[in-house]
Amino acid sequence: MDAPGNSVELTLEDYAKKPFGNIIFLRHAFAPGMDANGQPANFKIDDCSTQRNLDSTGVAQATAIGKKFIANGIKFANIYSSQWCRCLETAQLLNLGKVTQETSLNSGFRELFKLEESLARLRKNLESLKGEEKLILMITHRRVISAITGISVKSGGAVAYDTKTKKSKIIWIE
Repeated sequence: MDAPGNSVELTLEDYAKKPFGNIIFLRHAFAPGMDANGQPANFKIDDCSTQRNLDSTGVAQATAIGKKFIANGIKFANIYSSQWCRCLETAQLLNLGKVTQETSLNSGFRELFKLEESLARLRKNLESLKGEEKLILMITHRRVISAITGISVKSGGAVAYDTKTKKSKIIWIE
């Protein structure tokens, strides 16, 4: 932790009282099952039957996270999601507003998606949001969140990010 009052971790309740940054990165809810490379072998971006998807635990987790954002009065000007089914389903189950698919939030996978290319686009997008005061939610993957913030979170985990300072804080939701 930093000095008192400047913690690197916040509860969602603390965040609601004193927001940090203008982006919240949220890792998709729990989606079990994978091969050694992170996905079923026949992965197709436009076919959810070929991807890891939320199970009943993940569905309940995403729904609960959305309710917690609402209960704490946290509203988002924009909500963006990776195109992967588990991210889109998480975004929809949050029930926080219109969701826009964003390719820069896609994770790298085999040679189908190049993580470094996605991250370069995401960094450019984040740079364009430096002056943005409105809060934006980005639902994505552990590797993307970690690459941008330096923080690795479990499924359903969140990180607040300030595009001006490039500093991050974990938000404890559960």
